[in-house]
Amino acid sequence: MELKGKTVLITGGTAGIGLEATKQFLANGAKVIITGRNQDKLDAAKKMHPTVVAIKSDAANESDAQSLFNQIKELGGIDILYNNAGVVSPPLNLGIANDKHVEGATYEMNVNYLGIIRLNNLFMEMLKSRKEGAIINTTSILSLVPSVIEPTYSASKVALHFYTETLRKHLQVLKSNVKVFELLPPVVATEMTADRENKKISPENLVKELIWGLKKDKYIIRVGDSKLLYFINRLSPKIAFGLVNQNRTIS
Repeated sequence: MELKGKTVLITGGTAGIGLEATKQFLANGAKVIITGRNQDKLDAAKKMHPTVVAIKSDAANESDAQSLFNQIKELGGIDILYNNAGVVSPPLNLGIANDKHVEGATYEMNVNYLGIIRLNNLFMEMLKSRKEGAIINTTSILSLVPSVIEPTYSASKVALHFYTETLRKHLQVLKSNVKVFELLPPVVATEMTADRENKKISPENLVKELIWGLKKDKYIIRVGDSKLLYFINRLSPKIAFGLVNQNRTIS
């Protein structure tokens, strides 16, 4: 896939993976639009990369999604939709009744899964109208094996994984020119993982792998430990589960 001259929308583009992706897409000659919930972070990203268009938008909010689509349509549209935004809520102890657990799980599913379907549906005809359009969905190493301390996050990424596979197949049957990529990161060194002691990959190295995969039309992009865990899980799901969840408990 050619990136030069393409316009990319990156959700959750103000920090971590999204901000690094902004930098690397720009370096490859693409135009970039980013979203985020925090205006101060959007302003900081814009200051860092002045050519970027920054739009305040919550990935879980239906009216925000429609407003985002309308604004981007006015700007001339996009070629690539990169669904990068994601959230993790604390599990609040599985097996014990807790209303806040339901609230957190609902928000996780809205951002990590339902919000992505919403954006894909809104932008689908726009992407189909392009000579070479694409959707990038970010799942996770936890779409392969669940984490006992991130149950709904794991579930949301599994749901997104299967949705991504079926969306790709449907578009191929329709002979659409929209390519569907799945990025499976391992644990990445971001604010979301600051309190973890796991081995972490840098956002820079993760995005380098993403860019390489896009250019090679590699539709499933497993990075770092995600590659290894994929094969271990096929041979022994029990060993794979143990590797992901060693020394991890819900308190």
